Amino acid sequence: MNNIFSMAKTKKEETFQVSGEGLISKIKELIKQGNVRRITIKDKNKKVILDIPLTIGVIGIALIPVFAAVAVIAALFAECTISVEREK
Repeated sequence: MNNIFSMAKTKKEETFQVSGEGLISKIKELIKQGNVRRITIKDKNKKVILDIPLTIGVIGIALIPVFAAVAVIAALFAECTISVEREK
């Protein structure tokens, strides 16, 4: 008999320090990796600026508003922290 707890997916969190100008390229890179479920952008004081939940079906045109928001954040903040939640 299968244990329902063994079927649950585990999550892993990583953080990256980026400059404002590297923010967009890092976000694009993370999304292309495919196993990212949530991206959170925080300022240097650890205040959440933007929280982006990602699902398997999010592609292309649906991400345009996200990239626009990230571009504004990159222009406003010199340093950001990206927290990434992945499924294992």
